[in-house]
Amino acid sequence: MQSRWNDTEAETFAAEARARGEPAELGLRVYSSRLIGQDPDLVLHGGGNTSVKIPSPEGMLIHVKGSGWDLGDIEAPGLPAMHLAPLLETRDVPQMSDEEMVALLRAHLLDPAAPTPSVEALLHAYMPQAFVDHTHATAILALADQADMEPVVAELFGGRVGWVPYVMPGYALSHACREAFARDPSVEGLWLEQHGLFTFAETARESYERMIGFVTMAEEHLAARGVPLPGPEANDGTAPERLAADLRAALAARGALGADPSLDFRSSPSIRSYLGRADLPELARRGTATPDHVIRLKPFPMLLEPTAGPAEIEAALDAFEAEYRAYFDRNAPNASEAKIMLDPLPRVVLVPGLGGWGVGANGKAARIAGDLLEQTSRVVNAAETYRRFTPISEGDLFDMEYWSLEQAKLRKA
Repeated sequence: MQSRWNDTEAETFAAEARARGEPAELGLRVYSSRLIGQDPDLVLHGGGNTSVKIPSPEGMLIHVKGSGWDLGDIEAPGLPAMHLAPLLETRDVPQMSDEEMVALLRAHLLDPAAPTPSVEALLHAYMPQAFVDHTHATAILALADQADMEPVVAELFGGRVGWVPYVMPGYALSHACREAFARDPSVEGLWLEQHGLFTFAETARESYERMIGFVTMAEEHLAARGVPLPGPEANDGTAPERLAADLRAALAARGALGADPSLDFRSSPSIRSYLGRADLPELARRGTATPDHVIRLKPFPMLLEPTAGPAEIEAALDAFEAEYRAYFDRNAPNASEAKIMLDPLPRVVLVPGLGGWGVGANGKAARIAGDLLEQTSRVVNAAETYRRFTPISEGDLFDMEYWSLEQAKLRKA
């Protein structure tokens, strides 16, 4: 992976920030955030987050990526500012609910109308460096989704990256990362088991290029072990029109995705290789490549035979719904609060031998699912060649899909 940092472009962003009366550091934060967000092998569709700490007459401020903004085209309003000092006071608070944490973040926004900062805002606050970057890089995921990787990470990065066992994003993860950094303040990044990678530094360029460097080291580690990991692949297949029409009609009849659900067909060498695996039915149900993907993809896809007609599609949807309800019934009783089941319709439909569809209530949602299917195929193929694709457990996946803040929106509705 190559650094795309350009000093002339960086200075343009810094100058534009100064012209708006903003700190140059905020302009540089926008610039390096875009460099990260425009590379699909670093983040996809809102994944990852960035921050910068900037002194002001009111004290130190921290700008963190806000909800609803994509790093690829982020602007300064997408990095809302908060007072840093009250956030740091939570380092001594062992527990806090998600709702309490979000209320805390919003209470210390400079602009009350600004978007809610990332759920990992406290993690960014706890790191003492000015710039902090977080990605779900493809090469990192191929290695993160493995068992017993702590010694490999230590050797691979020569102690420059700290190890953080899997913890669900939010307050607990912020403290787990704070503790990992406290154990060795010399580290330049944090490896989040089954999740992704953080890097940090005093300048935007150094934090960004540390990310590029560590991802490159992961790519080279895979290549040295004969693990192929192609870059993003274009769709080179044609959707079977009859099957697509029948599938769309069946989904529309079930109502949860609206009267006109969208399908986004994908077929590429990596997708076809993934679909050709003999253990595909089991492999596809192990989980998602990174926890965040479950929000877009559901915990598992639906499989459909290429010769399926309307009756077979209905049977496949019935089976998917039954499996999803069973997944909900297994995990909901273990939750700390009552859960409302989400719709039991697939977001990815795999057709062995042909390709797969991203499914959504609109074209954007379907394209996002399709993009994540493409990346997932490359991650799983590489992970299986390296050793074994081992994402988070079903229980942890359920906790992510049924995150309390999202459930609160449903209860309110």
